[in-house]
Formats: sequence, C-alpha cells, structure tokens
Amino acid sequence: MDRRDGGPDAAPSPRDAELLRARELVLRWGWNAAAYQILNPGIDLWFSAEGDAVARFVDTPGCRVVAGAPVSAPERLRAVAAELEAAARERGRRVCYFAAGHRLEEMLRASPDHSRVLLGAQPVWDPARWRGAVESHASLRAQLNRARNKGVTVEEWPAERAMHSPELRRCVAEWLSTRGLPPLHFMVEPDLLGRLFDRRVFVARRGGAPAGFVVSSPVPARQGWLIEQWVRGDRAPNGTTELMIDTAVRSLAADGARYVTLGLSPLSRHAPTDAPANPAWLRLALEWLRLHGNRFYNFQGLDSFKAKLRPDGWEPIYAIGNTPRFSPRVLYAIATAFSAGSPLTLIGRALTRAARQEAAWLVTRSPGRS
Repeated sequence: MDRRDGGPDAAPSPRDAELLRARELVLRWGWNAAAYQILNPGIDLWFSAEGDAVARFVDTPGCRVVAGAPVSAPERLRAVAAELEAAARERGRRVCYFAAGHRLEEMLRASPDHSRVLLGAQPVWDPARWRGAVESHASLRAQLNRARNKGVTVEEWPAERAMHSPELRRCVAEWLSTRGLPPLHFMVEPDLLGRLFDRRVFVARRGGAPAGFVVSSPVPARQGWLIEQWVRGDRAPNGTTELMIDTAVRSLAADGARYVTLGLSPLSRHAPTDAPANPAWLRLALEWLRLHGNRFYNFQGLDSFKAKLRPDGWEPIYAIGNTPRFSPRVLYAIATAFSAGSPLTLIGRALTRAARQEAAWLVTRSPGRS
C-alpha cells in the first residue's frame, strides 16, 4: 500500500496499540470534520466497551472536554455518547463536546439533559466545483498569480519527507513567532509533522527553499478532507496560502474527494440563520471577544479569508454539554483544555508576549536605526 492507503511509511508504530485502534476506527467511521484530530498528541483516548467507538478528550476539573464527537457507526452514536457520559460521570465530571457537527446536534437537540451553543461555522466545498469557482473569481486569481510571479511553486511531499524536514519545522517556528497567543493545544496543536500518518502535505517553495505548507486530514465517512493547518514562513509572499490551498484542493478533487472544509471559523457571522440562539451572557461575551480579541486572535480576518474563497456553504459548529443549561463553568473548561492549564496563566503569557513584540517594534523603528 502507498502512504495514502496508510502504508508502512505513514502508519503509527504497531507497538502503540491504542493509537492504532483509534486510527482504524477513524478511517472507518470518521464523519465529523475534526475526527482525524483524535490522533494528535497530548490527548487521552476513550474506547467504548464493545471496542467499536473512540473519542478524544481532556479532563478538566469537573468537565471532560471531548474533541468533536465520538467516532462510531451512525446507528451506534446515541448509545456511545450515553456510555461516554456515564464513564465521565463516574469520575465526577460532566461532558462537553467541542466542535461537534450537525449530526450530533440533531441527535441531542430534543434532549432535556443537553444544551448547546453555536461556536461559529466551517466553510465547505465540493472539490469538483473548485476549479470553476477560482477561474470566475478575479481577485483570487490575482492572489494566485501574485505568488507565482514571486517564484512560488507548490508540490505534494511524501509523509516521510515532511515528517523529517528541518525546513518545514523552521517554517512552523517562523509562523508561531508571528502569533498573538502562545501555542495552544487540544484541537489546534501547532506541530502536526510528527504524526502525519494518512495526512497529505503540500509544500510551497520559493528560491528552492520551503516557504510554507498546508496539512490536509481525511474525513473518511464523507469522502472528504479537512485543510487542518496552513503555515507561512518568512519567505512566503502574499498569495502563498491561497496557492497552497488551491493546489491541495485540485489534487484532492483529482483523487475523487467529494468534500473539503477549512474547519471551524470561530465567531463566524456565516452560520446558517436557523442555528439556535446562544444564551444572552454568551452572546455578550463572544461579541466583546470579536471586537476586542483581534490583538491575540484575528477572528474576523480568519472568517474573511475563508469567505473570500467562496465556499459552497457553511456548516454550523457547536459546543454541546450534558447539562440542561450551558454555563460559564463549561466555557472555562473549554478554555482550560486549549490552554493545557490555567486560562489565566495563558492570558498572562499572551500579555507578556504582546509587550515584548511592541518593544521590539519600537526599537526597530526608533530614530537612528537604518
């Protein structure tokens, strides 16, 4: 088998039986766009008693935060969710499914023991229609040509080459140095190169050296892919990200993909209008974050970037808790999962990082410096 089929160069070590079991289940039943992220490092795995379902989670005080939704056969999803929640309850924890799609939300919508909030939306494309959409979009074509005119080319790399490339890790380091927040975890691990497995990597090169790359992860039950990560190094001119995504989607389309998404756009204004309304306290908190949080995470910029690629539609993405009302404590648990510790500590580190960046900016622009 070649690497796209999970060949020897891409598969995890057979000694890691738990990870291998999880991968097999994801490749069979993975429907949620985030399903493959179960295999990312740093997260615990839960398996059903029958061994036919898996979930990835982080335990925080009082709450088990689950990545997406349990991976299982569709007809088993309700029973698996109930089993997972019972296991968490035995440890004194409620459950929150973070970044769940509409399948789990529809199943639990009428449950009086569950509540859900809208996190945002993810753009989706039929890859077969991508080429026509790009060719009819003048500003997007201009971005692609801008990168090409600067000497950028994009090629797919075998997983083995990408996993062991110091140049790609350099790109990751350069990219992270421009982020407003320190590296987050849980579903946004900054370095995926150590566990590519069935993922596909498309690398932008300029002047012979890598300038960035995108990582696409399979969504097997939908014959699709999640463009999980796009990384720009210091050598990447404008249009590089668009060119990498364009190359990736065209390649996936040529191989028969029927679904592509760029993943959750938090606080997106493109969520379907029939999505449920959030509690008033959460609407106020998210609106404040949308207006004032761009110094650390550019919510509006990310949403605008995805929208300009003209998706065929937007899917609502939820956080679903097994409590009758979604409380601030559950929101704090989610923040704890992403910060891998205290969210307050993360905020302190972010402010320190921001101060250092501002100081460096002032030094480089002070009089007398050339």
